[in-house]
Amino acid sequence: MTTSSFGSTAATVVIAIVLIAGAARVQAVREARYPPPTDARETLYLRSGTTVRRLAGAYASLMADAYWVRTLQYYGVRKLRLAKEAAANAPPTPESYELLYPMLDLTTTLDPRFNIAYRFGSVFLSEPYPSGPGRPDLAIALLEKGLRVQPDKWGYMQDIGFVHYWYDHDYRAAAEAFRKASEMPGAPWWLRSLAATTLATGGDRQSSKLMWESIRQSAETDWLRGDAERRLTQLRALDEIDALERVVTDYRRRAGQTPAGWPALVRAGMLRGLPLDPAGTPYELSPDARVTLSRTSPLSPLPTEPAREIAPVR
Repeated sequence: MTTSSFGSTAATVVIAIVLIAGAARVQAVREARYPPPTDARETLYLRSGTTVRRLAGAYASLMADAYWVRTLQYYGVRKLRLAKEAAANAPPTPESYELLYPMLDLTTTLDPRFNIAYRFGSVFLSEPYPSGPGRPDLAIALLEKGLRVQPDKWGYMQDIGFVHYWYDHDYRAAAEAFRKASEMPGAPWWLRSLAATTLATGGDRQSSKLMWESIRQSAETDWLRGDAERRLTQLRALDEIDALERVVTDYRRRAGQTPAGWPALVRAGMLRGLPLDPAGTPYELSPDARVTLSRTSPLSPLPTEPAREIAPVR
């Protein structure tokens, strides 16, 4: 990437982030004053990237930037709205992210080398509801599209491995993707060891920490580095939940009953105070003695893991 093209891309990202924040505020004010009809939905009139590219002509790259900004706005506004609905236990909005993949497909057809659209877009598509549509299959399809244009782009193959690992929990497929990425020109050395670790202990939380720490150290952009740090913080929250559940189990064994809430554990001298997650939001304790992250926490939702059983009272 040339200095000028890098500068253009960086500027686009900065503008896009500002637009997401601004669009979310404007949308919130507009909907508060003029609630939209229940059947209102955004429309993408031109879905064929080939057609749009032909119409754009020499301005295809500029059009790609415009569609990328629109994609960020579309995703950001919906994510904020659906997070509020989920916090209020409202039913899922039908077809919440139906235009996300078509927009990303248009963007990357207009500019087949739009690196950020492939990499960020795959994360948007993979995120589970309400943070995204929960479509890792479409995320992989988008990254494979990028690989058809740039077959030696090891970052895209690495991202396919991460999607398989983090969202699909298909560790064999993840290990194979990491292996392929490690054999591409310019790939970092740790991808080969990550492939072996994933194949041997895929799904283990420690291997997940290794994966995200590797991303954090090698990330090319602040956004990817920040996302890796968020994932590491989520894994820290899972460790804390495990520790709190051990405290709850110990209380049940001593008292012969389930604690009515955190104050009971504080009075018993088993906790110093209300337990907070790494983002500063109190953990929740359910009536059946399960410790969970609050839906209002910035870390929600946590990655899914095999269910753990609460030990019976003895």
